[in-house]
Amino acid sequence: MNIRRAKVEDAPILARIHVDSWQAAYHDIVPDSFLQGFTYSKREEAFRKAITDNLEETYLVEDGESTVGILTIGASRDTDLDAKLTGEIWGIYLAPAYWRRGIGTLLAEEAERLLHLRGHMAVVLWVLEGNTAARRFYEAVGYLLDGQVKTVDLGKPLLVVRYHKSLGEKTNRPR
Repeated sequence: MNIRRAKVEDAPILARIHVDSWQAAYHDIVPDSFLQGFTYSKREEAFRKAITDNLEETYLVEDGESTVGILTIGASRDTDLDAKLTGEIWGIYLAPAYWRRGIGTLLAEEAERLLHLRGHMAVVLWVLEGNTAARRFYEAVGYLLDGQVKTVDLGKPLLVVRYHKSLGEKTNRPR
C-alpha cells in the first residue's frame, strides 16, 4: 500500500471512490433522493477546487496500480475546540471492494501521525449516528464519543456524533 498526497489530476478517481463509498455505506441511512444527487461530476469538481485552493489535505491510498481509498484531514472545524491543538479526520472513504482489509486502520493511523506532526494533541471526527459500521470501526481504533451531537440535512435531518482521541507519542514516529 502506498499513501500519497492527492493532486488535481486525481480528482476523477477521488470522486469515484467518494461517491461509490457513499452509495454503499449510506443507502439505508441517507434518502435515495440525496444519494442520486451525489454524482461523480459534482464530487470531481469539489475535489478539484479543494486541492487547487488548498482547502483541505487529501491523500489517496494505492494498492499496486489501483487507487482504493481517500483520507482527508485538517484542523478541527468545530468552534468549541482549539484548531491549533485539535486536528480532524474530515473523511476516510474506501472503494467498497476494499472494506474490511485493514486499509481504514492504516488511514486512521496515518491521519493521527500527520496531525500529530502538525502539533495537534487530539483528533476529532464526525459520524452519522445511524452508521453503525463506521462507529464500530472508530471505536475499535480507540475513538470515544465526546458527547457532541449536531444535525445535518442530507435530504432529511440526520444526527451526527463526534468522536475524540488523544494523540500519544506513537503518532510522532517517522514512517
